[in-house]
Amino acid sequence: MDPYGEEAPLVEVDDFRRWILFEDEDVLLINKPGWFVCHPSKNGPHSSLVGLVRLYLNAEKLHLVARLDRETSGLILFAKRPSIARRYQMAIQDRRVDKAYIAILQGTFEPSLKLQAPVGRRPAGSGPVHVKSCVHFDRKSLAAETHFRPLHTANDFTLCRVFPITGRKHQIRVHAAHLGFPVVGDKIYGPDERYYLEFIEQGLSEHLARKLIFPRQALHCNRYRFRFKDGSRIFTAPLQGDLQAFCINKLALSSAELEALLSESMPF
Repeated sequence: MDPYGEEAPLVEVDDFRRWILFEDEDVLLINKPGWFVCHPSKNGPHSSLVGLVRLYLNAEKLHLVARLDRETSGLILFAKRPSIARRYQMAIQDRRVDKAYIAILQGTFEPSLKLQAPVGRRPAGSGPVHVKSCVHFDRKSLAAETHFRPLHTANDFTLCRVFPITGRKHQIRVHAAHLGFPVVGDKIYGPDERYYLEFIEQGLSEHLARKLIFPRQALHCNRYRFRFKDGSRIFTAPLQGDLQAFCINKLALSSAELEALLSESMPF
């Protein structure tokens, strides 16, 4: 089954165990692949991350602290008890959390870019995909800020760290596209939103795969820091294999060079 088709393959619990980065009595940390959904689907517990975690923990009720889009890979944090979930969710609500992503963008730039621009729903009738967000200046839009720090450029691509200061829906992808450097493989905010309609109607055809360059949005949630009153807690997730391969094949990086870039000092 095509992992990027309308329905992702079913995953066995033994395979899911390889996605676990860390586990203790409070939390379960997952490195989610970029083709798997978080929330339950009609295809049963083996078709979603929540379903698999329920099977793995033998727990009916779960606490998903923060989700990712299906095509975004990386850190997913589950809290095992309501009190722990509340602790992490309050940190998010109070903006006592720092997030870092790894992204591959189309186009090249060298100085860091910072964008403060509101994100809102695009007005109906302004394009074929009516549900997408955009940089939109009206009273219903929400303030948003994103920092892009380039790490390496080659062949009209930029590998960068991304720091979303706020947490709006699709914020990184919307801001990257607004700057003229869309996330590679982004079907909605990429070079032609008709690709999204084609994907919905036909799946990831050979034609679409060639146009998109990468079968999913090249975005990975890499690092979280939760700043609690009694100290901070940091979680990290290594880059998924498909993104590593893209960096080696398209950005002309060796495995050692890529590891060195990604291990550079972080602000948190």
